[in-house]
This record gives sequence, C-alpha cells and structure tokens, in this order.
Amino acid sequence: MNKTPLHAQHVAAGARMVDFGGWEMPINYGSQIEEHHAVRQAAGMFDVSHMTVVDLEGVDVRAFLLKLLANNVDKLKQPGKALYSCMLNEQGGVIDDLIVYFMDDEWYRLVVNAATRVRDLAWINQQAACFDMTVTERPELAMIALQGPQARGYFHTTLGAEEAEEARELKRFSAQQIGSWFVARTGYTGEDGYEIICAPEDAQRLWQELMEQSVQPCGLGARDTLRLEAAMNLYGQDMDETVTPFESNLAWTVALSPEDRAFLGREALQAQKDAGVSRQLTGLVLLDRGVLRHGQIVHSSRGDGETTSGSFSPVAEQSIALARLPADIVEGDIVEVAMRNKRLRAQVVSPPFVRNGKPDYELQQ
Repeated sequence: MNKTPLHAQHVAAGARMVDFGGWEMPINYGSQIEEHHAVRQAAGMFDVSHMTVVDLEGVDVRAFLLKLLANNVDKLKQPGKALYSCMLNEQGGVIDDLIVYFMDDEWYRLVVNAATRVRDLAWINQQAACFDMTVTERPELAMIALQGPQARGYFHTTLGAEEAEEARELKRFSAQQIGSWFVARTGYTGEDGYEIICAPEDAQRLWQELMEQSVQPCGLGARDTLRLEAAMNLYGQDMDETVTPFESNLAWTVALSPEDRAFLGREALQAQKDAGVSRQLTGLVLLDRGVLRHGQIVHSSRGDGETTSGSFSPVAEQSIALARLPADIVEGDIVEVAMRNKRLRAQVVSPPFVRNGKPDYELQQ
C-alpha cells in the first residue's frame, strides 16, 4: 500500500489509518467533529500528498488545454491564476475534475484526483500526442492543505519575512512559486487557506512546525463533511463518466463561448443544452430524524432521484445531502427519502449548505 511522506507523523499523532484508493491515509485523529470545527473556526491541516500533480510544458500547452478542458484557459491572463474545470469524454461525461494553474506560456500545472490517476494520465497522454509538449507526473512531491479563517496567518509564521510577504499578496485562486515551494490559495473545504506542494522533507518540517503551533491535523472524514457543507462535488459519487457538468451543478465551469473552441465533449453538451437538461444536482436538508447517505432513493411529485453524497453537518447540526433530482424541482419543495423501509421528509435547498461558518439556508416552518 502507498504511504505519503507524512505517514510516520500521522501514526505518531494517533491517527486512525485506512485504505483510501491504495493509500494508507488518516481518517481522523480522535474526533472528526472537533477536526471539522477547527477548520471552520480556526485552522486545520490535511495531508493530500496522494493527489496527482502533473506538469504540462511546451509551446502547444495552451492549445492542448483549450481542447482538453470544458472550461476555457484563455480566461487565465496573469501568471499564477488558477481555473477549476472538468475533463470530459466525447459524450460529455466527466472523466475527472481538476484545477489547472497557469504559471507561464509554456508551463501549466494540473492537480487531479488520486483515485482516477491511471485513467487521467492515460487520457491526457492520448490527447497530447499531436501537440508539441510534454506531460510529466510529479510523484516525488508532497502536498499539505492548510485551511480555515486563521490558516494563512499560521502559514506565514513558518516563512521568512520576504516569503511571508509574498504569501500575503497571493490572491484567491492563484498560485506562486515561493522559494522552492509551490503555494496555491485554493482548497476543498469552503474556507480560505493554502495548498502547499513541496519536497517531502519540507512537508515533514512544515507539518511539525504547524503541529507545534497547535494547528489541528485533520483526516479524510472531516475533509468529506467540510466539502459537503460547501457543496463541493466528490468524484465517483456526485459526478462520473455517466453524467455531464450540467447534471452536476457545474454548468458554471463549462465555457461554450467562443463557439469555435472545439473542446472534447462540446457537441454532446451543446445538444443536451438545446434539448433541455432533465436532471439537476441540488441540496437536501432532512426534516425528520435520520442521516442522509449516498445512494438513497428520493421520491417527489415530479419524479424520483437519488442522493449522491450525504452526512451530518456539524455546523448546521442537521443531516444534509447532495441529490440528483428532476430539473423542475425547485428550492423549498418537500421530497421523501427512502430509508430503512420508511420515507423521511427532506427540503430542497440551493447549495452551499454553509457559508462563512454559518448555515446558508432557511427551512420552512
């Protein structure tokens, strides 16, 4: 089983380790709820070294990404700017979602999901064959996500004065090479913070310095409830190759303009848009007692659907879920979720569920 460079530090901190896509990763360090609240209220750190970093370099790299991605990298004007996008097959299905960083005219960096690594790299290399560029996986790098309203301040204390000033000036959804570290102001929790890509020995030192500042180490459990509160999709549950971005609350990541940009999956998406999208990914809040989980059938007067992700929200103190439902269901509708031979009531809400550390929806009385 694969182990990250921080594995020994997780074990020393008392983490409960689990198999996650062939990686031995921490699920929690004691209390998942405490880890969750630490990120919402102060700061928490995650080992995300299992994520796949891919560098694309060469004179054709922008042209290649204009074809590969549903979002339009021509939006990236300033070096360091990042873009979230789906990578689609010809049918418009989602092969993966990723972040692309524009570093210079001949260097872009991708960060893609660990579970889809083999398929992603095969697809990227296949599509890149006709372009003058190189595709280089960077498995030697480690990655730490430091997230929360106080996360940036904690990180700055680990840097020298000049480097700390560079980090302070970094804008949201941007990245910069600070010394030997690749520092991005991005994340997967709905909170501000950084994702730091660096050499293993640097990651080990940074993790230890943050531990000494009492920054909470967090596992996969809190990462999942945090991203669900923020309504961030999880690949393999909320989207996959059988659904399009239009059916996954990701229409905002599809750039159909300009009309002459022939990206992979464009024709299928245009046809779906012209015909009318029949399904949507939206939010549910459970009104009765129970816990929403992945794969539960949702019944409504407009047709049936299914939950894709579900859990208890530590901030809202209610059970929440993302669900793929008929497109004509609207916010405020009451649906029924099949659970253990019962039908429990849930209200449709517009995601996200939590914003700025507080619930971001209102329930009917």
